[in-house]
Amino acid sequence: MKKNWLSKIYLILVLLFFYAPIAYVCIFSFNDSKSLSHFTGFSLEWYEKMFSNRTIMESIYYTVIIAIIATIVSTIVGTITAIGMSKSKRIIKESIEQVNNLPMLNPEIVTAIGFMLFFTSLNIELGFMTLLLAHIAFCIPYVILSVMPKLRQLDNNLAEAALDLGCTPLQALVKVIIPQIKPGIVAGALVAFTMSFDDFVISLFTTGPGINNISIYVYSNVKRINPTINALSTIIVLVITIVLVLVNVIPIIKERRGKKKNEKIMESNLI
Repeated sequence: MKKNWLSKIYLILVLLFFYAPIAYVCIFSFNDSKSLSHFTGFSLEWYEKMFSNRTIMESIYYTVIIAIIATIVSTIVGTITAIGMSKSKRIIKESIEQVNNLPMLNPEIVTAIGFMLFFTSLNIELGFMTLLLAHIAFCIPYVILSVMPKLRQLDNNLAEAALDLGCTPLQALVKVIIPQIKPGIVAGALVAFTMSFDDFVISLFTTGPGINNISIYVYSNVKRINPTINALSTIIVLVITIVLVLVNVIPIIKERRGKKKNEKIMESNLI
């Protein structure tokens, strides 16, 4: 009994450690004063100021658009690369896997300096495009890492059977392979979006004047009392929570509907 109580208390303390700061930020985003220690009254003042602040809105725009484009491109490239790796010889596959792991094992500061030196050596002006290319590059390995386990579970006979039945290689890829590895692709896309949306170090070294994402904006204002950052953080938490709920709830709803359809088909066959 004591062990159960201790494990429950430990779990509660861990949850408080992770979620109490988030709750604190959300609560004080509605404070009508600049104080971060005393709640003096409910107000939407900081949300109004946030939406009227051009710099914040531009940072949100760049963050979202770069995250979306980087996610789409890295998911497509990463998925195709993973499929190609699964069909390659063992030595080639293992070599690519080792190279793929390097960006994830390297400290971000090393990767960021590497990108910066690469772009400057090619006389490419740092700005939106360099920031986007850097995000795509560091997101691809995470997509490959998410898709590869699903490809290992895939039965190779399915694709061969589709080809024998008259499918072209492209049709076999779209109609047979991709539906089977879809959970891995979705997981990779979510990880890529999160990594791009949240990145600071690489973004700081590869961006140019006037192109800032949310992380850079928050860092530049962290030493000043700026409650609009609390409002911005609260909206980000709300959006991420909604996305996570939808990602987890929609498959459950589809699964239940599928079960109901199967039950109805079974009942109609019995009748």
